[in-house]
Amino acid sequence: MNFFIHLTGIPGRRLAAALAIAAASTFLLFGYEFVRSVAQSLFVEAYGTDKLPWVMAAAPLSTLLLVYGYGRLLSAAGPRLAIILSTAISAFTLIACQKAMLAGFAPATAILYLFREAYIVLLIEQVWSFLNSTLNDSEGRKLNGLVCGLASLGPIAGGLMVQRYAQAWGSANLLMMAALTLVPAGVLAAVAFRLAGEPRAAYDEARGKHGHLGWGELIRTPVLSRMALLIVLTQVVSTALELHMNIRVKAAIPDADARTSWFGGLYALLNVGAAVFQFILTPLALRRFSLAAIHTAIPLLNAAASALSLAVPGLAPAAGAYMTFKILDYSIFRAGKELLYIPLSFDARYRAKEVIDAFGYRIGKGAASAAFAAARGLHVLPLPIYPVAALAALIAWLPLARRMTRPEAAEREGIGDRG
Repeated sequence: MNFFIHLTGIPGRRLAAALAIAAASTFLLFGYEFVRSVAQSLFVEAYGTDKLPWVMAAAPLSTLLLVYGYGRLLSAAGPRLAIILSTAISAFTLIACQKAMLAGFAPATAILYLFREAYIVLLIEQVWSFLNSTLNDSEGRKLNGLVCGLASLGPIAGGLMVQRYAQAWGSANLLMMAALTLVPAGVLAAVAFRLAGEPRAAYDEARGKHGHLGWGELIRTPVLSRMALLIVLTQVVSTALELHMNIRVKAAIPDADARTSWFGGLYALLNVGAAVFQFILTPLALRRFSLAAIHTAIPLLNAAASALSLAVPGLAPAAGAYMTFKILDYSIFRAGKELLYIPLSFDARYRAKEVIDAFGYRIGKGAASAAFAAARGLHVLPLPIYPVAALAALIAWLPLARRMTRPEAAEREGIGDRG
């Protein structure tokens, strides 16, 4: 531990708290892999693929409902109890869904599908709220990439476990494993709060005086409203590039088993690339470059990859554009975005952040998917439109990123006291 204290220059208790909450996120995402696979498989079995668009359309509403419940819990109990209780409630919900499905109650598969879309973003964003309230900007630049990297180990291990044990244990029984992984996650979160202390709201923010969701803070603080729009734009890019790649791979590899194998190789390569960025390149970039330079470079790199997939039609450029986006999204974009929350008020870090990064993420993805699906249904969607849509969103992304990261933004845009 002394080696890491010397290496980072971060006081021991605060460093230990950051590592504890990072380990909690590893367990959260490890268990989520079980929930994600089970929910998808059992819903399709119960209702067929035709009902998937409907349940996906309802996902933003279920996320908003859980975010509101979290906001009420935060107002009543504070951030420490909020993450512990929301973790416990998530575990009990997963167990209840498992019992209901084993009893033959088909609607439980729909409930589980909606819950899986909401609970994980709610819990993960609380992890980042804690880090953004505990670390200063310099410390965040040193640790955020490492936190992303440690968190990414969870889904890698979880995916391998699902692949190996799903048939032997049975899909519904995997939910119990997912619930059990929430126990160490909750314990580690409690340890982190004990080590670093509990962030406190300013007097005028205490107990949700400005609202449980932080809408007022989001509207009053330009950097937050721009960030909300930015999150929606990222999901337009992600959806467009993923759909483009899926169409290309289906045309290039007609055999289902061969296609599955190809996707396995793609995601393995993506995970390796993300790990290199998370553990090595992100910490180096955050130390050497300004946030303005980093947040400007991200859409430019994505635009170059998307333009290549437009200019050179084919599977490899389409997959390359998708991988570029995901690798940057999982590493430097996430780590750099979180630094923008550090100087903001308690309500911004703990309330508005959940609305932006949980609900905003889901509504952006849902709206983009619905728009592409509707256009496809009308047979008015030529294949090049996907990279073109991604490029259009990236063009809009660039000025937003630059305005959010101007050095004088905090002073001019009315950022509140940091609790």
